[in-house]
Amino acid sequence: MRDAGLERAIDAAGGVAQLARKIGIAQPSVSNWDRVPAQRVIAVETATGISRKELRPDLYGRPAASDDTVDPIDTGRAQEYALLATLLSSAPSAALLEQIAQLNGDMTPLGRAHAALAKAASVAAAFEVEREYFDLFVGLGRGELLPYASYYLTGFLNERPLSRLRDDLAALGIERVENNFEPEDHAATLCETMAGFSSGRFPTSLDAQRSFFEKHVSRWMGRLFADMEKAESAEFYRSVGTLGRVFLEVESEAFTFAN
Repeated sequence: MRDAGLERAIDAAGGVAQLARKIGIAQPSVSNWDRVPAQRVIAVETATGISRKELRPDLYGRPAASDDTVDPIDTGRAQEYALLATLLSSAPSAALLEQIAQLNGDMTPLGRAHAALAKAASVAAAFEVEREYFDLFVGLGRGELLPYASYYLTGFLNERPLSRLRDDLAALGIERVENNFEPEDHAATLCETMAGFSSGRFPTSLDAQRSFFEKHVSRWMGRLFADMEKAESAEFYRSVGTLGRVFLEVESEAFTFAN
């Protein structure tokens, strides 16, 4: 069953086929959605005029199913994780690059990372970033980087870290997204999970969030982002690596002092 945000987007576009055409993907992909995937929110917003807050209130606004007010800091965390999830799951569209180019920075390390990402997006061409994404994460046989917890923690894919993650996701009642064929320990999936915690979509205590972050994210993902910063194939994604590394440092520090 489609959620209300997706139904509004389909109506605004004039149907499933028209929405698929407007965002440049195959019609069956849109037909299989029950909600707009995180990595497609900006493109759908641009194509239909339906705001991201309506399309994915769990990521960009107060959770629809909760009467509690989400702390603005947690909303910001959710948006940061959602952006990283989007950029790690697929190459950004031209519309998303335009949106990223509008990011504002400040003098904090995270603000400077935002400014650098905005500058990189402002001069990037979507087709070049798509090729860069392919070289980094897909490749002919394999990409330059393998963004999986199992690989970073054991040197192999589909190892014990993945099974532990699946056990913890099941215990939290978090199910695999339909039509996502990547293992759950992909960095994009973990960032989207953290976005769900931060926004309140996946209700958890702060201690549970901290435990998940320390067990499944902080042990390896900072190294992925650092590798991205120095990868031969990286140009636009070098600034993504910087943003991810700095943001995880902020998260680690915040969890350390949150009692």
